[in-house]
Amino acid sequence: MSTHTGALRLVVLCLAPLLALFVSGVLRAEQGTPAIAEVRPNLDSHPTPEQPLPFSHRTHVRAGAKCQTCHTATSGAEMLLPASAICMTCHRTIATNRPAIVKLAEFAKSTQPIPWVRVYQVLPGVTWTHRPHVQAGVQCETCHGAVPEMDAMAKVTSVTGMAACVNCHQGRKASTACTTCHVWPAS
Repeated sequence: MSTHTGALRLVVLCLAPLLALFVSGVLRAEQGTPAIAEVRPNLDSHPTPEQPLPFSHRTHVRAGAKCQTCHTATSGAEMLLPASAICMTCHRTIATNRPAIVKLAEFAKSTQPIPWVRVYQVLPGVTWTHRPHVQAGVQCETCHGAVPEMDAMAKVTSVTGMAACVNCHQGRKASTACTTCHVWPAS
């Protein structure tokens, strides 16, 4: 293979992904859909936290559960993690003899909250909430990845990084002013 052919092949390999992104953006723009950058995969190693009960998002989504059935938005920064009463709505009659459901029923009977371990956390100094994002039609998968395919929830995206937020806001023509997400101390 000649040096010229090798160099040309290298240029094509390097430019092909950029061309694909450009064409994707043009097609989305022609369809009236904003060209929004996907939240990148998390490059840091984050082990899946051990939860007090095994929970498969995949199983529950396939059974027809929607994110907002179990996770409700509050006026605060984070979606609520499901209370045992929500789980028991279905599990009063479904899989009642499984050890995890027996343990779930014990949480419900005791009225003690399930000590779920939060996977994604809003960083200090950020005044972010789910509510306006849900109201704007942002899908859970946009920020949290392919949750419907996960057996155990893991921190698979870089959504808590500022670049992810700025890219999404720019793509949706939302404000990227610092005070959108951060409160400055009074001087």
